Amino acid sequence: MISIHLTTLGCPKNMVDSRHLMELLVENGLVPVDDPEEADIILVNTCGFIRDAKEESIAEILKLSRFRKRRGGPPGKLLVFGCLAQRYRADLLKEIPEIDAIWGVGQEQEIVEYCKTIGARLAVRGSAVPEKTGRARLAAPPQSYAYLKIAEGCDKKCTFCVIPSIRGKFRSISPEDILSEARAHVNDGIRELIIVAQDITNYGREWKDYNLLSLLKDLAAIEGDFWIRLLYLYPSDITVELLDFIAGEKKICKYLDVPLQHSEDRILRLMGRRGSRKEYIKLVRTIRRRIPGVTVRTTFIVGFPTETEEEFRGLVDFIEEMRFDRLGVFTFSKEEGTPSSKLKVQLPEKIKNRRRDEVMSRQAAISLEKNMEMIGRKQRMIIDEIDESAILGRLCSHAPEIDGVVIVERSGESRVAPVVGEFAEVEIVDAYDYDLKGRLIQ
Repeated sequence: MISIHLTTLGCPKNMVDSRHLMELLVENGLVPVDDPEEADIILVNTCGFIRDAKEESIAEILKLSRFRKRRGGPPGKLLVFGCLAQRYRADLLKEIPEIDAIWGVGQEQEIVEYCKTIGARLAVRGSAVPEKTGRARLAAPPQSYAYLKIAEGCDKKCTFCVIPSIRGKFRSISPEDILSEARAHVNDGIRELIIVAQDITNYGREWKDYNLLSLLKDLAAIEGDFWIRLLYLYPSDITVELLDFIAGEKKICKYLDVPLQHSEDRILRLMGRRGSRKEYIKLVRTIRRRIPGVTVRTTFIVGFPTETEEEFRGLVDFIEEMRFDRLGVFTFSKEEGTPSSKLKVQLPEKIKNRRRDEVMSRQAAISLEKNMEMIGRKQRMIIDEIDESAILGRLCSHAPEIDGVVIVERSGESRVAPVVGEFAEVEIVDAYDYDLKGRLIQ
């Protein structure tokens, strides 16, 4: 049987794309393996969002190219697809001749057909894959959560972003497909559905009578014990009706990821972002008023072209005033083809890094203060990992892979039998900058 290894880089949306592709490949007779050295075909789903992501993707392609020449069998194939491949197809083929084929985004069927053809050729020549890999199964997603992509592309005109040029205009995925996938995840025991898109607030714009609120109502109506988490809401498109529904629906985590990108009006205009400092303050206060106990997460970009020290200080003051529960910060990445890359005053990396470090230092102090307030509280936790020494879990206020965790030390016998992918009751007993320490409630 022909084996295939798939490495995914980048955002959760890429993870969803890879899973759907692997499901198609398995349906067509290919067998997934974890070890690239055992694979007949190696696939790399690349990210090209910012410079660091591009460098990571190129390094991973080069690393995996070593496994094409497998021991005791015919050479394997190295296939590359995704965002980086969409942007730099010709350059990648020129600079990395080990790549056998390359695709951009949204070409899953073409990849499947190519793999079937290559698989047939390798089968005739004889695969060197050990027999044990013939019994491999498609790896299940993480036992506690699964990403649910509800749209593709983006119509916003952020001057720093390459996503519209890579993934095209915004297109909502049909509610039938989303709900079918959600039910399948819940039936498989998934305890958290994470709704993702470049801009989920825009969902349903193609239709008159079905939008994000409609979709959330249908998702919440699915039977089962699970959470729904919302990622990437564009600030100016958040409605009071949406906030009120989130506040009243038990299955939806009281957690909103609202990327603001900056606070100062001139920089926001240069970024092509809607809204202003005054409007953002009003929005955050409205969110907190409408959804008691909500966790607000945001991201900022520092070192945008022409950003003055005064404007940076304004951003720091804004962060101090708003006291966000979760915060991520990026240094500006000059991406070719974007309007912001053509601005004349580009800041030195040293200044950008210093500003990033200062924001994260300020946020660490805010996060510690907020975590200290959690001590003594009893919360529901979802269990992600268990080993001999500790249990790692998350509260509704923790998104996987980007936020902190709850650490429960395992000592002695416990009447609680923790299970990965299940809920547990926990009492918070200590706090760190980003993580919490807890004990299971018997």
